[in-house]
Amino acid sequence: MLSFTEENYLKALLKLSLDHAGASAGTNTIATHLNIKPATATDMLKKLKEKSLVYYEKYGKVTLSDSGKNTALDVLRRHRLWETFLFEKLDFTWDEVHEVAEQLEHIQSTRLTEKLDAFLGYPSFDPHGDAIPNAKGELALSHFTPLSECEPGHQFIVMTVKDNSTTFLKYASKLGLAINGVLTVLSRQEFDGSLEISIHDKIVTVSQKFAENMMVRSDA
Repeated sequence: MLSFTEENYLKALLKLSLDHAGASAGTNTIATHLNIKPATATDMLKKLKEKSLVYYEKYGKVTLSDSGKNTALDVLRRHRLWETFLFEKLDFTWDEVHEVAEQLEHIQSTRLTEKLDAFLGYPSFDPHGDAIPNAKGELALSHFTPLSECEPGHQFIVMTVKDNSTTFLKYASKLGLAINGVLTVLSRQEFDGSLEISIHDKIVTVSQKFAENMMVRSDA
């Protein structure tokens, strides 16, 4: 049995690996991701290494062992299934589900997880458009384009978001954006990279930073 903190570290390492195409992460990167001090991260990584869950050398990169990766996938699966349950069955908004799922993901009952998955109809994606690992630990990796790289004059479908923070999701909702929502890129400002987009016939301007975190695919 692992502690909640140990599971959170393993999940963070997995997410960093997925976000950076399998690349290993350094201690500072992990600390920044978890909003903790590098020294604190170092202490925990040593414990995880002792349990053969990570490969780690001082001042070096950190990678998950096979055992660590399997555990991280289990935690990530539980988290995204609970997010889906909260969103679809209890009417939580997509900016509310993450915090509650952070608590529920640590319930280590395989039977409960399998029943939850079946109850939801074996979903492939959570409310943020992120892929849900299946019972075999298989994760469907999709290659979408950041809105910031999309050319004006074309229509796109929102597929997922890179930023799951409450502030980002609330702002996206205020604009009328949601997973599977349709938008049209009208123009891009050369000065700051901001985009003018059309959503349900409403024209709004979004910053380059916002557009970098909105992942889309062509509606062509």
